[in-house]
Amino acid sequence: MKKYLTLIVSILIILFFACCYFIEVNKKNNNELRKITVAEVTHSLFYSPFYSAIANGYFEDEGIEIDLLLTPGADSVMASVLSGDADIGLSGSEATIYIYNSGEKDYIKTFAQLTQKDGSFIVSRTNIENFTLNDLKGKYIIGGRIGGMPEMTLEYALKENGINPKKDLTIDTSISFSSMASSFIGGIGDFVALFEPQATKIVNEGYGYIVASLGEIGGVVPYTAFNAKISFIEENKDLIDGFTKAIQKGLDYVHENESNVIAENILSFFPDTSLNDLTSAIERYKQNDTWPSTTTFTKESFDHLQDIVIEAGFLEKKVDYNDLIYVK
Repeated sequence: MKKYLTLIVSILIILFFACCYFIEVNKKNNNELRKITVAEVTHSLFYSPFYSAIANGYFEDEGIEIDLLLTPGADSVMASVLSGDADIGLSGSEATIYIYNSGEKDYIKTFAQLTQKDGSFIVSRTNIENFTLNDLKGKYIIGGRIGGMPEMTLEYALKENGINPKKDLTIDTSISFSSMASSFIGGIGDFVALFEPQATKIVNEGYGYIVASLGEIGGVVPYTAFNAKISFIEENKDLIDGFTKAIQKGLDYVHENESNVIAENILSFFPDTSLNDLTSAIERYKQNDTWPSTTTFTKESFDHLQDIVIEAGFLEKKVDYNDLIYVK
């Protein structure tokens, strides 16, 4: 009897340690995160919901680790995604239209919206009280990359206010996105359109004054969104779903918290910018209603974006919503 009891106890001990081993292995596997490279068109407070989602661990909750890759310009983002250097791109969705119309078989689709207005601010070399777009007449402004959303939104806003962007002023589209601030500092132009925190830095360094928000002037535009190749989306639907959930939590976070709280939360993403400057810049974005309440990219939004691209002369006819917008 004692012999059998000893055998049973030994078996139970073995089973106990075996269970502990498998539980630990399973726990380790569950804690393994899949690293996803995201190519961002610029590094800006404009994307605060995204950085908040990273800082708060929302991606980790979905089993995702984010690796940021700065690729200035939507064309560079598209190149990174197409080449496989990045899994997901963050840029204006106008770039996905250009790729689609180029005949690319494994083209790029948008799956989650991050911003709903232009995120740039008009910085003037001189202080202008009660600025209006009419103050740009006869002047020189560094507008951004030709065919990109910042420059096209600027032209759209000008036309909406009865100003001819080709005749009434000079819009410089020859300067790369990453060089706009330094070019303005170097003496080029009377105005420049800059995202935060660059706009605030220009002001703090004494090179200019923020006189207007293009987001406020231009109104609601489906401006920046996440995108990926159709093959990547089809092969990783659960990951895309988890990524979108994390972004939605990030959007909820910036809507539910004060600017100073958000600034502290994402301070590590902008080590060269003071907490006060971050707070004031985020507050400007909040006041402009920059961030949508949902990641959903609607057909109405997509059609409006295409209206802007058509008006700018970079698209002849609209692309079908279902061809370029991924809906679960």
